[in-house]
Amino acid sequence: MTTSSRTRPVASPTCVGGHGLASFVALDRATFADEYWGRRPVLTRAADRTPDPGLFGPDAVDELLARRALRTPFLRMAREGRTLDDSSFTLGGGVGATIGDQVSEDLVLRHFADGATIVLQALHRTWPPLADAAQELAADLGHPVQVNAYVTPPQNRGFDDHYDVHDVFVLQVSGEKHWQVRPPVVEAPLRDQPWTDHRDAVRRAAQAPPTIDAVLSPGDCLYVPRGWLHSATALGGTSIHLTMGVHVWTRRQLADDLLQAAARRLDDDPEVRAALAPGVDALDPDAAAELLPGIRSAVAAALAEVSDDELVAILARRVRSAQRAEPMGALRQQAATADPGTTWRPRRHLAARWEAERADGMVALVTRVARIDVPARHRAAVAEVLAGDADPATLDPSVHRSLCLAGVLVPVDEPHPSE
Repeated sequence: MTTSSRTRPVASPTCVGGHGLASFVALDRATFADEYWGRRPVLTRAADRTPDPGLFGPDAVDELLARRALRTPFLRMAREGRTLDDSSFTLGGGVGATIGDQVSEDLVLRHFADGATIVLQALHRTWPPLADAAQELAADLGHPVQVNAYVTPPQNRGFDDHYDVHDVFVLQVSGEKHWQVRPPVVEAPLRDQPWTDHRDAVRRAAQAPPTIDAVLSPGDCLYVPRGWLHSATALGGTSIHLTMGVHVWTRRQLADDLLQAAARRLDDDPEVRAALAPGVDALDPDAAAELLPGIRSAVAAALAEVSDDELVAILARRVRSAQRAEPMGALRQQAATADPGTTWRPRRHLAARWEAERADGMVALVTRVARIDVPARHRAAVAEVLAGDADPATLDPSVHRSLCLAGVLVPVDEPHPSE
């Protein structure tokens, strides 16, 4: 692969909410990375971490069900290991809301009383404290994070033994749940290798002694790498737990990106696009074999043409699209931009990078929220501001305004839009 000048990442201020990796496991980063990450589970008791009682709880569940107009797939329900049909717990939105799949708290209650588990999905998009926690954990790990909540009736086994295709941090919020975790039947499964493709192997493996057999109480946190089998049963009362699902980047994804980039070059090769000779017998192994050396040579040449920078840019686009930047109030942003008395700060979780300087003397700052052209002479000043090392007020006024209108800078003490 050929290489050109690299785009440069932009340093950003550290997370401020206290929900990074250290809030879930009582291990230093190096120990977790070397001994547990992707390798084996670890249970951290509440006494060894600092629980946040305001993160989520029963009141949050009721608020989401009754007042946030949730639609599927933000909620699903399951009973005895089977997912219920969406229509069994949704209704129309009423006057002025021509929507047929809004969650009905009344129907949810009936299923829950009958033993069904409530699954609130993508809480990193619908519940502000969990949005912040997911962003900070993702920033620590370098992999995108989603959040689900599982609300399980007393003595109910939510799902049979299975494995996930992403790592999870299980955080017990209320009630107690008995967890069993067993070694994988598929090592480090990819997203298109679900446990349902290995039902028999999972069923057999579920009979083996568990690696972890423990009751989780409020504040306890269990890390389970992808592929590890697990099941859980609520004990004594309603159980609520969160799963912080970590959708890891893998070398396999980079391999796909490399092959796709090479394939685009093959599309431009007239010899590869040319039809096979008339009368060729494509069923004849010898005839097909004669074609292979030329094809292999063309593919090898296309692979060699893909630069490292091209692959880096593809991964960067994946990273930027997988998470969102810190929430921002659009109307407040507009008003604040027009107010000369506003104090500004860098918006968190921008995933910002600089591209190479262009011939016109401009350089592009690429973020999750916008692509902004900045005069190259102001690049260093902007970089210092984004790193938290300089006051935004020191920026050139036109550059400052463009960063504000692009949502790269936000007012100090910017509240979450739902507050």
